[in-house]
Amino acid sequence: MKLNTNYPKSFSHIGITVPNIKEAVKFYSEVMGWYIIMEPSTVKKERDTAIGQMCIDVFGEDWTEFEIAHLSTSDGIGIELFSFPHGIKGAPEFNPFNTGLFHFCIQDPKIENLVEKIVAAGGKQRMPIREYYPNDKPYKMCYVEDPFGIVFEVYTHSYELTYSSGAYAK
Repeated sequence: MKLNTNYPKSFSHIGITVPNIKEAVKFYSEVMGWYIIMEPSTVKKERDTAIGQMCIDVFGEDWTEFEIAHLSTSDGIGIELFSFPHGIKGAPEFNPFNTGLFHFCIQDPKIENLVEKIVAAGGKQRMPIREYYPNDKPYKMCYVEDPFGIVFEVYTHSYELTYSSGAYAK
């Protein structure tokens, strides 16, 4: 018997570009409850530090500075916020049919309360809160937008619980 040495990799963080770093930190810390682990700071293009060189490697040469902040969810997933002074400040086009990152999902058992807080803070509710297994299990979901137009999803229960019951099976 061959031993399977492949194992599931853990999720470390997601990077989100926002139009205003301070407003985004306020929204994500106050509405989502995420911990601020590094307040907003400015990164300038330079080659004298490891961070400076890494940013040049990632972003190329066509920039001079940007703002960055780091937050964390309750389960230790990092949220890396970026704000570039010359980036497009409008909401991205919502197009889930094209290749690329479509959304991220967070979990809160009090989905109705969280959706209300998101809307009250300037975000949007994109659909009604829906049940995966009406009258059977209490698993719910809803797509929302933050105040900057970034689409994400809210679940009431873990990914494993939601789909292990066969959400698409009859």
